[in-house]
Amino acid sequence: MKRLLSFLVITGIVAFAGFKAGVWWLTDQRLAEARTALSEYGVLERGSISSSVDGRVILRQAHWEDFRLTQPLQMGLMELETGSPIALLTTLMSPDSLPASWRLSVERASITLEPTMFRNWVTAAPDETAQAPLANLSCAPDPRQQLGSGDLMRMGIPDIRGDMLLEQTPDALRFELNTRETGSLELVWPDARLTLGNLADPASMGAGPLQLTVRDAGLMRRLSAYCARETGLEVSDWAGRGVAALEKGLQARGLEASPQLLALYRQWLTEGGEVTMMLAPGSETFGLPVRTDSENSASLRVSYNGATVPDVYLTEMQRVEPALPAQAMEPVVPPEDPDSEQWYPDSVESANIWLGRRVRVTLSNENQVEGRLVSVGERDMEIARTVAGGEVAYPILIRAITQFEVWRRGRPE
Repeated sequence: MKRLLSFLVITGIVAFAGFKAGVWWLTDQRLAEARTALSEYGVLERGSISSSVDGRVILRQAHWEDFRLTQPLQMGLMELETGSPIALLTTLMSPDSLPASWRLSVERASITLEPTMFRNWVTAAPDETAQAPLANLSCAPDPRQQLGSGDLMRMGIPDIRGDMLLEQTPDALRFELNTRETGSLELVWPDARLTLGNLADPASMGAGPLQLTVRDAGLMRRLSAYCARETGLEVSDWAGRGVAALEKGLQARGLEASPQLLALYRQWLTEGGEVTMMLAPGSETFGLPVRTDSENSASLRVSYNGATVPDVYLTEMQRVEPALPAQAMEPVVPPEDPDSEQWYPDSVESANIWLGRRVRVTLSNENQVEGRLVSVGERDMEIARTVAGGEVAYPILIRAITQFEVWRRGRPE
C-alpha cells in the first residue's frame, strides 16, 4: 500500500511538472510565432509565463510596441482561460481548434499619452484624395486640425488605463473595454464564432447583427467645454461645427443624415451618456438603413440613456464632388519703415530663425493665429498663446499656412 501511494504521489508530481513545462513551452512557441507574424507592425514582448491546472495560462508584464506609436501598450496581466487542462493543451498545440468556450482578459493595461502619439513617417504624407472624415472634432483655431492626444493631456488625462475582456461562449461572442477616464465599450454578438481564420474578416464571424453599447463616463462634457474654450466658441456652436462636418462627410459619400440622427450626434457631443445600437458588420453603413424615395420605414435600432430614438437613418442623394481650393494669392509686401515695429511678411521656410518672436499666420480658411513662435518642425510649427494667465502651445500644420508674418523693426530680409 505504501509503495502504491508513493507511486501515485510521484506520478502526480511528474504529471504536474510535465503539464507546467508543456504549457510554458507551447505558450512560448505560440508567442514566438505571433511575434514573427507581427514583426512588420511592431514588437511583442511576452513577459513572464505561468499556468494553473484548471486550464489557465497567464502572462505578466507583457507589452506591445507599435512602430507607428511613440509609446508602448503595457499589459500588467493577460490571462487565457479554457476551462480544463486538456482544452488548454489542445488549444496551445493547435490554435485553429479553439474550444466552444474560452475567455481572454487583460488587466491593468495602459498607454502613456504624448502631445504627438504617431511617428513622423506615419503622418508625413497624408492622402489628399481621401474623402472628408465623418467625425472632425477640432479643439484648435484651425478647424481642420482634429482632436489629438495633446488635447487630452491638457484636459488632465495623462494616460489611458483600463481592462479588456474577450469571451467566447456557444451562444455569443462578447467584448468589453473599460477605461478609467475615457469611458467604456461593450459588444455582444449572438451566434458569432471567433477563429484565427476570420480575424481579418470580422463580417464572417456571424450572420446576425451585434449590439454595441458606448458609455463616455463624463468625457464628452469635459471635452466639449474644453474645446469650446480653446476655439473661443460656445459649446452649442462647437457642437454645431462637428455636426456640419458629419453632414459634409456624408454628402461626399452621396448620403444625407436624418434630422434625428443629427440631433442624436449633437446631443452626444455636448452631453455624452450611454448609446446602444444594433449594427451589421457586413454592411457598408454598418446596418444604418439607407432609404430611397420608395422606402420610408427602415430605422436603426438605437437607444440613448435607455430611451429609444426613432427615425435614425440615411437617405441617398446625389454625390457632391469636393470643390477645388482657390489658389493662394501672393501676399502684398507692406511699405518698409525701419523706424517703427510692424508686421512684415516672411517665408515659412525661414520661420525657424524667428523662434521666440511674435508671429502671425493666416490659414487657408482665412483664420489668423497670433502668438509667440515656440518651435518649427517638418510638418508643423507651434505658436504659444496666452490663456488664463499662462501659455498654451498650438500646433499649426505648415501646409495650411498661406501667409507668415513677423512683428519686428526694420526692413524685410
